[in-house]
Amino acid sequence: MIETDGRRLKGDASRRHVLDHAVDLASVEGLDGLSIGRLAEAAHVSKSGVATLFGTKERLQLAAVEAARLRFVASVIEPARVEPRGIVRIVALLDGWIAYSRDRVFAGGCFFAGVTSEFDTKPGPVRDALAVALAEWNGYIAASFGFAIAQGEVGPDEDPAQFAFEATALLDAANTRSLLDGSNQPYVFARRALVTRLRSAGADDALLARLAEVDDLVA
Repeated sequence: MIETDGRRLKGDASRRHVLDHAVDLASVEGLDGLSIGRLAEAAHVSKSGVATLFGTKERLQLAAVEAARLRFVASVIEPARVEPRGIVRIVALLDGWIAYSRDRVFAGGCFFAGVTSEFDTKPGPVRDALAVALAEWNGYIAASFGFAIAQGEVGPDEDPAQFAFEATALLDAANTRSLLDGSNQPYVFARRALVTRLRSAGADDALLARLAEVDDLVA
């Protein structure tokens, strides 16, 4: 039993090691190009070892999407959950997302912003997994904004789904332009736009300080 448990622990550690390389590699080179051979080279393991862990390219891609989702949740959503529901949590989510992209939690910026365009016209399990992950993120932003409406922190006529769409569009644009330009300036622009949007919804300036006052050029 001890020997079996040891093998299982070793296998789990190997899987985590390979998946860490998989998500970073996919964020830079694309998920569609993620192959057992390329990953084996990047992770310094044998092709047979990767094949044993995942079996097929599609299973590898699905495992990478799930690993990326878990890393995103740990980096952005879990830290924000300690904040009270409403504007304060929304600010924590938006600020956390900018830091996650800016600080390259994934080597190629936001994993999901980078790989989604590869599969948006390719029906199948990988596309479905990406769609679920993005829907969870958009839904969490919308639900948090819904609490802000219910608590009277923003106007009653605001639409949570509309806000989530606008906010994630700004974040994705900042990620893309930062990578393309090699600059953090797009995050500054995104912060300004998000603060302006929240102010226009009626949010108190005092609650927006965390989002407004960070200087991404020196962060």
